[in-house]
Amino acid sequence: MAKKTLTTKFEIKSWDEQPYRELPDGRKFKRAEVVLTGGADGALDATWESVLFYEADGTGSYVGLMHVTGTLDGREGEFVMEGSGTYDGTEARIKSKIISGAGGLAGITGTSQHVSTHADYPHWPMKLTYELE
Repeated sequence: MAKKTLTTKFEIKSWDEQPYRELPDGRKFKRAEVVLTGGADGALDATWESVLFYEADGTGSYVGLMHVTGTLDGREGEFVMEGSGTYDGTEARIKSKIISGAGGLAGITGTSQHVSTHADYPHWPMKLTYELE
């Protein structure tokens, strides 16, 4: 198996982020569900669900799961990634690893990186490094 790299941009179709605990000093916990489409020139769609913690100054940390469906290297299937990241007030960063694959993407392994600013909106840039059995 040879490692491959896909650099793509998803379109953010929806972003639902809701607080579930707010602390007196301005810190807060939130949950988010994001729907993404059009990655890999329209061949991939995804959802990202996460739990976020924001400091009073707006910086934060988060953990989440991404479910990706569609066609990769001519193989139709799906995979799930788990990851964590930070927001420094300007730039959001996420590093993830593939934890499960199914269908034509069963056995996929790899990692992804996401780095974006508000200027990227409505896109979610992602670099995926992967291997398929």
